[in-house]
Amino acid sequence: MQSLMYLTFAILGFAIPYGISLVIGNELVQNIVLIVYIIQWVAFVPAYIFQTEKFFDLTGSITYTTVFIYCLYLATAGDINLGSLIISILVILWAGRLGSFLFTRIAKDGEDKRFRTIKPDIAQFFMTWTLQGMWVSLCSLCAITAIASETGIIINPIFYIGLFMFVGGFGIEVVADQQKTAFRAIPENRNKFITSGLWSKSRHPNYFGEITLWTGVAVMSFSSLSGSEYLTLISPIFTYLLLVKISGVRMLEGRGQKTWGNDEEYIAYMKNTPMVMIKFW
Repeated sequence: MQSLMYLTFAILGFAIPYGISLVIGNELVQNIVLIVYIIQWVAFVPAYIFQTEKFFDLTGSITYTTVFIYCLYLATAGDINLGSLIISILVILWAGRLGSFLFTRIAKDGEDKRFRTIKPDIAQFFMTWTLQGMWVSLCSLCAITAIASETGIIINPIFYIGLFMFVGGFGIEVVADQQKTAFRAIPENRNKFITSGLWSKSRHPNYFGEITLWTGVAVMSFSSLSGSEYLTLISPIFTYLLLVKISGVRMLEGRGQKTWGNDEEYIAYMKNTPMVMIKFW
């Protein structure tokens, strides 16, 4: 019964982004969505055979890089659109930084604890790889649709607002990750939770940064979209739901509750610190 449920989620994970690409009616966008899933499904095979999750996040980053280079190359046909080039470089830089960071962390820790119960179940593990395809597709959809449009990414005041949001969100994510890495590197902090730096202003400042930067991507893409293409602006909404309701915050705070749920300092931290939004006062 559970296997059927996982396969159903996997089917939905593919059907939603591909369905949106069909509604848009752009063949290049449709092909890119298919490429995203093909990469995940091919990578899933050795990952399941060798029961490893070590290349999961890295595969996601490689997929982002692949689809943006592919889209930029085919959409511009040698006549590079500056806005399309800028947004592609930004996403590739973000993907490369995040992928290498997560891969290094897993290599150091030896595993990603989230996958302990997932890997042995072929249906659940397949669903996880498919949902990564959904993550890449839905987050990228507004940008690749704008790049593949007749105008490409239009540079105007709205574009610069989105660019500012991306740079700010990216900076917050990088700083938050570095602060937590430095905190965890101290042996005395092994069984402690971080409350310093940006983590004193938000329980998950790295996720705030990621939500902000993908909102910036949507804003940068906005002026190049029309009609049914506005459906692709689901990107920042999906990013928020994924990080807060499905994987990131929900899973981390569940583990935190088990570990420090009776700790008065942790209870006070949870009560007084915003979950995702950064407290600037």
